[in-house]
Amino acid sequence: MREFQKKWAKRVFTVDMLFVAGVTLVASLIGTWLKQYPGFSLFGALIIALLIGMMLQFPIRRWYVGASKSAQRRRAGVKDAAGLISNKLLRLGIILLGFKLNLTVLFTQGLKCLPIAAFVVTFTIVVTYAIARRLGVDPMLAILVAGGTGICGAAAVMGLSGAIRVPEERETEKADAVTMAVATVAIMGTVFALAEIALGPLTGMSHTQLGITAGASLHEIAHAVAAGDAFGAVDIATIMKLSRVLMLVFAAIIVALWWDKRHSQVAGDGKRVVAFPWFMLGFIAASVIGTFVPFVAATTAQLVNSAYIVLGMAMAALGLTVNFKAIAVQGRRVFLASFLASILLMVLAAGAAKLFF
Repeated sequence: MREFQKKWAKRVFTVDMLFVAGVTLVASLIGTWLKQYPGFSLFGALIIALLIGMMLQFPIRRWYVGASKSAQRRRAGVKDAAGLISNKLLRLGIILLGFKLNLTVLFTQGLKCLPIAAFVVTFTIVVTYAIARRLGVDPMLAILVAGGTGICGAAAVMGLSGAIRVPEERETEKADAVTMAVATVAIMGTVFALAEIALGPLTGMSHTQLGITAGASLHEIAHAVAAGDAFGAVDIATIMKLSRVLMLVFAAIIVALWWDKRHSQVAGDGKRVVAFPWFMLGFIAASVIGTFVPFVAATTAQLVNSAYIVLGMAMAALGLTVNFKAIAVQGRRVFLASFLASILLMVLAAGAAKLFF
């Protein structure tokens, strides 16, 4: 136990960790501030934090890491600190995000939304993954983009990444896949949010049907809320979207089992590298506590805000270490896969809204 504590103390209590934590916190807070303005609100705080992290990568290399004798140590320290923040704060943020789910609302007002969400999420993940693999996209990137497209954008990508465990030598590859997937669903979500806001009133659908379509098809919660507000149906759009968010729990468990069976690695000691997204149990517990414990329910807004700040730090940390060359290799193919799947998702969502609402 003492050795374990010493090992973690050496990683956590360092100048590099303090520096990276400060940078990612500032990036997250800026993202939270900017999301309240038109235009930025469509991207959301998490995407803004990721972009800030990506932009800061170059000045950090130049001014903090530099070319001194300690450059190699600093470079390794920044990479380790960013990896630790993105990994651990991801799980904490997902758990805190559970307070956003009011189970009473979902299982009463959203009762009709839940089966639609289950079908839409399953269909979208399977189809997006199949299209991406047919286009030659790596399995890890393909399943992350599929989850982000089908469930709830960046938060889903990060949640599913926690269900995929890889050997230490592949952690950089995994981080690049997460960044690429987040960027893809952010751009696609924004494009389709604008398209639905522009085209929705021309379809002849009712306000409720348009709200259901937005909640069932758009990638980020921010996208669904923006479109729902434009249609005068923000409440039903939000409930529909949160029904899809609930599916993240089941998707993470299924992806963990599937990844273990299809892509598990064998460690040096001969043991299989198996993952189970235990933090999803925390997500469920937070949902239950936030719904049924009165004094906690009164502070859910603050807890959810904390979740986005923590997740924003994790996103910014990913941006600090992203490999732009690696992303460029599969960029076009994964964008095409998400674009085609998003069209199918929008049509499916509109059909479900017409049929059941």
